[in-house]
Amino acid sequence: MQRKDLLGLYDLSREEIELILNTAQPMKDIIQRDIKKVPTLRGKALVTVFYENSTRTRTSFEIAGKYLSADTVNLGVSTSSVQKGESLRDTIKTLEVMGFDVMIIRHSMSGTPHYIARNTKMSVINAGDGTNEHPTQALLDLFTIREHKGHLDGLKVAIVGDILHSRVARSNIYGLKKFGCEVRVVGPATLLPPGLDRLGVKWYYSLEEALQGVDVINVLRIQRERQQVGFFPSLDEYANLYMLRPEHLHLAKKDVLVLHPGPMNRGVEISSQIADGVQAVINEQVTNGVAVRMAILYLMMGGIRDEIAG
Repeated sequence: MQRKDLLGLYDLSREEIELILNTAQPMKDIIQRDIKKVPTLRGKALVTVFYENSTRTRTSFEIAGKYLSADTVNLGVSTSSVQKGESLRDTIKTLEVMGFDVMIIRHSMSGTPHYIARNTKMSVINAGDGTNEHPTQALLDLFTIREHKGHLDGLKVAIVGDILHSRVARSNIYGLKKFGCEVRVVGPATLLPPGLDRLGVKWYYSLEEALQGVDVINVLRIQRERQQVGFFPSLDEYANLYMLRPEHLHLAKKDVLVLHPGPMNRGVEISSQIADGVQAVINEQVTNGVAVRMAILYLMMGGIRDEIAG
């Protein structure tokens, strides 16, 4: 992959996405071995820098690097010199001169990974920036869908919930549209952003209408931490109108997949019957997240091809 950085799916080509997904398959095989270790990235070093909380993304990047034998360090922002007033630029330079090859960054401000990428020799991977993009989450979603459906071309995908604040939604839309998918977004009017027509998606206010005949339902978390004002009267009212329930699945295709990026708010955006049901691939998404992030690190850090199967 001829890129220094992975900042989003907006400017990633279909061919580059397919390369990542194809590379992730042998990586998943490594995860399923008794000994989950290959020497592919021995001598390489990566650092995760998360200015926002994370369980899945940060941990999966860390273990992905370790499975590939890279040296991995997690910078605890809450206990770092950031708390003493150190600027982002100085933090970047400090990590660069320590010899890290890759920085994985999550930040509450949109565009921060792009700023870092312009100001460092390290490769930069966007692990979520504000409400802009979350490319690796979208890639693992695409990988999961392709594993179950056999392809991505022309599928009907409904994205449900807080579209306005969701970087996951944006990256998924960018990725799915490159495969000719029909993307539907649904939620309260207050949680649907302007300009959806420019993204080439269909939007709905009725969950029942949006789910008619879809192949995939991707349920989003209600992001209360990004909502400065009330976008709906109460969680009970939101759940009454937009929580995914078993009866909703009858509106979709018989083999519909249900995805959720996590963490889930059970009883608000998704019912436990669905979350724990056979159509849900939510736990599988987590495993696939490790495989996809292994693939990205391998492609960006110059791994040795023959050692993947070793």
